[in-house]
Amino acid sequence: MNAAKAIRTDLRKLPKGKPFTNSRFLKYGSRGAVSRTLSRLVAEGEVKRLARGVFVRPKKNRFVGDVMPGITEVVKIIARDNHETIQVHGAEAARRFKLSTQVPVVHVFHTSASSRLITIGNITVKMIHTSNQRRLQFAGEKTGLALSALWYLGKDNVNAEVVSKIRSGLSAEEFETLRSADIPAWMAAALYRFA
Repeated sequence: MNAAKAIRTDLRKLPKGKPFTNSRFLKYGSRGAVSRTLSRLVAEGEVKRLARGVFVRPKKNRFVGDVMPGITEVVKIIARDNHETIQVHGAEAARRFKLSTQVPVVHVFHTSASSRLITIGNITVKMIHTSNQRRLQFAGEKTGLALSALWYLGKDNVNAEVVSKIRSGLSAEEFETLRSADIPAWMAAALYRFA
């Protein structure tokens, strides 16, 4: 079976609406052969290109047409492919815990890899390198989201109300994990004092 045929066969097994990268198909041929096949599939409408090297089998909705995966889902698949750790930026984390009503205009993630911009469709995502591994603890989990929010708010803005909202957004086990994490003294003190 040639590379193009193998890729088409494997592609049909993938769930619609879930992003995937071209590296999934490198077992069938060279990077060039995989890229050419995926480009043909994009031209035929079998797949849509979301970002450089990232694709999706479109999921159809009778009301809105193609339903695309969310930005976070696409960034996670890119990070997984690059073997990097990512964490939602603190401004977005604070919003998710209802500690802020501001909706960030630009999607921003902390990353263990180099800083860069990623274009997903017509949206630019900012990836900011952080060498502080404590900021990337529990990445992809609610505990990590809480840490990101606390780092973002900073020592002077973490009070009883903030800790209460974070605690209510986490399970008891997640909150204990947060308290026992490798965090700065000011954060540990606030979590014990206001809990």
